[in-house]
Amino acid sequence: MALPLSTPQQVPGTLQPTRRLAPALLIAGVGLGIAVLLGALALWFHYGTAVFFEMIASGISACF
Repeated sequence: MALPLSTPQQVPGTLQPTRRLAPALLIAGVGLGIAVLLGALALWFHYGTAVFFEMIASGISACF
């Protein structure tokens, strides 16, 4: 008896991790953005505007 030819089918459980990964990455990105924003605001309130901008400018110039 010959075996029927069939196309390989994907197991339904293999697609779920990619569907769960996208929202997890989105939440992690939003969390990181909020942490950076809160850190910037904390530095702003602690050092004042002039010192804050000087620190940011010197940090950027140190990179280049």
